[in-house]
Amino acid sequence: MADELLCYRCGALLARLTPPISRQDKCPECSVFLHVCRMCSFYDASVPKQCREDDAEEVMDKENLNFCEWYRPSATAFDAERAGEARRAQQDLEALFGEGETNRSSADELQQKAEDLFK
Repeated sequence: MADELLCYRCGALLARLTPPISRQDKCPECSVFLHVCRMCSFYDASVPKQCREDDAEEVMDKENLNFCEWYRPSATAFDAERAGEARRAQQDLEALFGEGETNRSSADELQQKAEDLFK
């Protein structure tokens, strides 16, 4: 393949993977399976079944590992705009609910204050 393959979800370069991509191959960065409809050159959200291969069986979850025999990895599967939206959504969630350890510390403090009320 002349074009460099990028993970459909995070955009990581998949050059370390030996072609062809096997059913069990995962992205080295985000660990998602790569043998999925979203990573396939036949994937097209604007057509019926979201697949341009008429003979392919319908797969309901386009980001789930599947057994499709028509699978061909696409060099254009990564969508930077979609990834940016997902990143912004994650940042919004972290801003709203706090981040990991900080949030746990706050919860522990609140729990302690609640228990102190009944002492």
